[in-house]
Amino acid sequence: MLKKRIIVCLDVKDGRTTKGVKFQNNLDIGNPVEMAAQYYTQGVDELVFYDIMASARGRGPILELISKVASQVFIPFCVGGGIGTIDEIRSTILAGAEKVSLNSQAVKNPALISEGARVFGNQCIVLGMDAARDESMPSGYRVFINGGRTKTELDALEWAKKAVSLGAGEIVLNSIDADGTKSGYEIPLTKMIAQNVAVPVIASGGGGTVEHMAQVLTEGRADAALIATMVHSGQYTLQGIKKDLAKAGVPVRI
Repeated sequence: MLKKRIIVCLDVKDGRTTKGVKFQNNLDIGNPVEMAAQYYTQGVDELVFYDIMASARGRGPILELISKVASQVFIPFCVGGGIGTIDEIRSTILAGAEKVSLNSQAVKNPALISEGARVFGNQCIVLGMDAARDESMPSGYRVFINGGRTKTELDALEWAKKAVSLGAGEIVLNSIDADGTKSGYEIPLTKMIAQNVAVPVIASGGGGTVEHMAQVLTEGRADAALIATMVHSGQYTLQGIKKDLAKAGVPVRI
């Protein structure tokens, strides 16, 4: 059985790690380079770095900071935020990322997914999707961009399918409704996407306990669980999380 992955997310704003609730009221919680090194030492499976203001400010990724983080970790490292051209994908990978997450820029220019997959391979291209409940959409969920600030006319399920058909090799699926609440992942959304695409789905938004993680990795059919607040707060360690997941019957890398 394939092992489930535990991924830590560093949301970065103005060069510092930050954390908010439902994409708002962000607080400075530390140095992303130091935090990346700490989580790598603790045994995290992968690391995700999001420059949460890049798209909204119309700029590309901060390569110097990405390079510093990459120098501290020797595991898969995914970078997102403001990556809107093939050259920016290339420079991000050259700075040390194994994967790039395309979110707002992919919505604005879907050809970026197909071109990125053609040049760098599907495994390098991750679709980042921020979705929120909306009963007017066919799947019940609407896609948002620009850090959750701008709603689109895209249905979450249709966009996930289209992105995979274009060449996305993985989806990081973030629930805006659950983000930062620590009240549990959006199981119906995660399960719906996971059952309808043939690529790994990473559940994001709402993880507050090991039980939440176990639920989304089993009932929610996610291939990986992305966490932030749980470990940033010091309430949980990665070793402790993995041991508890293993006890619950979830296959993880210890």
